[in-house]
Amino acid sequence: MYKKNAENYIISTILFLSFIVFTFLIKTVDVQSIGPNNSSVGLASANECIRNIVDYNFLWYTITDWLGITAILTAFSFTVLGLCQCIHRKSLKKVDSDILLLGLFYFSIITCYSFFEKVIINYSPVLMNGCLKVSYPSSHTMIVVCIMGTAMIQFKYRLKNKILLQIIEIFSALIILVTVTGRIISGVHWFTDIVGGLLLALSLTGFYYSGFKQLAKNQDVR
Repeated sequence: MYKKNAENYIISTILFLSFIVFTFLIKTVDVQSIGPNNSSVGLASANECIRNIVDYNFLWYTITDWLGITAILTAFSFTVLGLCQCIHRKSLKKVDSDILLLGLFYFSIITCYSFFEKVIINYSPVLMNGCLKVSYPSSHTMIVVCIMGTAMIQFKYRLKNKILLQIIEIFSALIILVTVTGRIISGVHWFTDIVGGLLLALSLTGFYYSGFKQLAKNQDVR
């Protein structure tokens, strides 16, 4: 158990370091002004090649927006669960440790989102309401993969009905798959935005999974 969990931490760390390196490459390699209003983007040749294939698609933009809302509502439901436990048990310390860990995980997502709203890597390949919009990493990709990925972990340990669990797991996986694919097809991101969002989301989710497994080992986590 400990060896496997250590491997999970190592993989998550490698993914996070890969995200940092990838972000550095975007800021320094093949930077060209190919975006709206001559905005710059790194790895421009690769991005422009894919951009020439995928144009702006309002339908997929709308679909992925709604899927993002679905993910946020999922996070809200777990937040409410933690709040109800806190009120019922009359102590924050008595809230399930894995739910508290999930709260810290959500905070890390918000922190990453806020950070890249201030530290701008590049802008979207399309103007949104006539304005440049921060595009890296893809916040939809990061949020949906993080929230639905950790939700699948929670569902697996909290649902006893195997049929219901399978349905929810398939539904959650589809939301992730459709969001990532749809965000590429929508044309509102450079391809590197999606890759960056995936690397960051997978690393954060991996860290949560490792922490969750550690709690499951030390305590009676369902």
